[in-house]
Amino acid sequence: MNGFSSALFSETLKMRRSKVPLFTTLGFSMVPLMGGLFMIILKDPEAARSLGLISVKAQIAAGTAEWASLFNLLTQSIAVGGIILFAIITSWVFGREFSDHTVKELLALPTSRETIVSAKFVVIVVWAIVNVLLIFGLGLLVGYLVDIPGWSVDLLRTSFVDILGSVVLTIALLPFVALLAGIGRGYLSPIGWMILMVALAQIASFMGWGDWFPWAIPAMFAASHGEQLGLHSYVVVIVASLLGLAATFYWWRNAAQTR
Repeated sequence: MNGFSSALFSETLKMRRSKVPLFTTLGFSMVPLMGGLFMIILKDPEAARSLGLISVKAQIAAGTAEWASLFNLLTQSIAVGGIILFAIITSWVFGREFSDHTVKELLALPTSRETIVSAKFVVIVVWAIVNVLLIFGLGLLVGYLVDIPGWSVDLLRTSFVDILGSVVLTIALLPFVALLAGIGRGYLSPIGWMILMVALAQIASFMGWGDWFPWAIPAMFAASHGEQLGLHSYVVVIVASLLGLAATFYWWRNAAQTR
């Protein structure tokens, strides 16, 4: 087993023994379940009112009881909620070494630090994509059980591309979270950073600069099928991703001197 395989096995084992994957998946599962509840309310508003449910709020959030509305809700929720969820995942993968006081042992391993960081990023990417696929599949199941109209293969394909595109763009920005987990030696700094970025993304979008602000681009891609974005938007994300990766690898390479 080579160095990367060993590091990847170690990171996967840490994930399997933790309850964090379970809790993040359960938390993210609320998105399609909430969407299903909205669809039930919108299908029969009178029955919903008799049960004490407020159909007006559901209509504002979801629109009408059809597949297009459910897919739109899933896409927007995954695009926005995924930023926070993936930040939690990344901060745990990189920050737990400091919280568990295992960073000394990790840095002392004969495996190169670049290999360790690469293995951590692979685990994060796979973890994030698996979560999104599970949530998307659960959304399909919920829509089928609620029996809403408007299904089409084209709609499915378009919605999946929107979700996958926003997820890829979000994942590309995670190196900054990993960097802050190292600099801040734990979970709080990266989570605070991502909350700040989400707030700034809202401001940038409101001011009309969202297509130039990396952390606003994933949600804009999901909301407009990428129509509100230009080539410069993807270049901005790529540049930000490469800068984050370079800074993260540099920090971990010199971590012994900065502790």
